[in-house]
Amino acid sequence: MINEPITIQNKLGLHTRAAAKLVATAAKFESQIQLVRNDHIADCKSIMSVILLGATKGMTLQLIITGADEFEAHDAIVNLVNNHFGEGG
Repeated sequence: MINEPITIQNKLGLHTRAAAKLVATAAKFESQIQLVRNDHIADCKSIMSVILLGATKGMTLQLIITGADEFEAHDAIVNLVNNHFGEGG
């Protein structure tokens, strides 16, 4: 299991387009991938779940990944977030 903080860095946070990219990336993996904000747990394979987090720029969430390909999933998700979901700075 991987459990680490991750900070949303793109200008608009986890808006619809960024959430769709996150869901598409998470769907490639067998592992369970979740983001946690306070007591709200979002399934990263559900766009509504991700959008309902209301994550904005600068917000730190817990990234929790469990499964056979958790390390590959972790790298893909972290790269996506660190690259601002392909939206530039």
